[in-house]
Amino acid sequence: MSAISELSSIRTGRSGRPRTPEEKAARRRENGRDNKAAYLFLAPWFIGLVVITIGPMLASLYLSFTKYSLLQPPEWIGVQNYLDMLGDARLHHSLKVTFTYVVVGVPLQLAFALAVAMVLDRGMRGLPLYRSIFYLPSMLGGSVAIALLWRQIFGTQGLVNQLLGAVGVESTTGWVSDPEYALWTIIVLHVWTFGSPMVIFLAGLRQIPAMYHEAAAVDGATRWTRFTRITLPLLSPIIFFNLVLQLINAFQSFTQAFVVSGGTGGPADSTMFYSLYLYQKGFGQFEMGYAAAMAWLLVLIVGVLTAVNFLLSKYWVFYDD
Repeated sequence: MSAISELSSIRTGRSGRPRTPEEKAARRRENGRDNKAAYLFLAPWFIGLVVITIGPMLASLYLSFTKYSLLQPPEWIGVQNYLDMLGDARLHHSLKVTFTYVVVGVPLQLAFALAVAMVLDRGMRGLPLYRSIFYLPSMLGGSVAIALLWRQIFGTQGLVNQLLGAVGVESTTGWVSDPEYALWTIIVLHVWTFGSPMVIFLAGLRQIPAMYHEAAAVDGATRWTRFTRITLPLLSPIIFFNLVLQLINAFQSFTQAFVVSGGTGGPADSTMFYSLYLYQKGFGQFEMGYAAAMAWLLVLIVGVLTAVNFLLSKYWVFYDD
């Protein structure tokens, strides 16, 4: 019985299954009205799913097998775009840059988020304020304004060099203009946006019963032992959730590299992220078919890595049954 029908039964004083043909017919009419209301409320979501998500995905899958420049109709070329990717040295370099960013940036971000969450979990005063302050970078980190600010901070005359000069270290390095350091400045920006996983970690820490730590402390366990033997195992489902979520987000990073490098992926392609190269191919060189093939390769990479994470999770993720 649906909630609306149940509410209707309560109002009319009726309960249980209909007994007479008239009651059964009335119940069918009520169920029909309920179903129509449900379909009506679901319609916007369903239309959005088809028009905004599934439709463009199928269109991009078709375009990935074509030569399409926006100015001419798509020309079917089969798997040629995928074969061309095998010999595209710049694409291989963009994959290397992206994997470096993900492999270094995601673990650092999660470790920093967990450390801050544990500090906040100690019950300090003004916790909601600190939580909001630390979460703020997650909301702003992907914005163009923050990326522009980051470029100024790590510029030749930026805040970083001024702080180094204040402690006696003279530096004339433009961190975002030096191929050796440019990618690392973007990784620092990624770590700085730790607020979102931090809030999730904090919620997970609050679910760990204090008696576990108290019993271990009575038995003489050190803080490190309690962290590795109690906190981490009980928090492993939260760590796994954050890992998968941040991994997917990191592979899609675009704005920071685009703004910091001026859209070029420079200097010397040191910040040429995969998504940035895809953008250049699609909207810079109008090779939409090739860009669509690149997009599906990214979907494949993220899907495989997510599946591997799920397969490996049975060895280190523990659920409290």
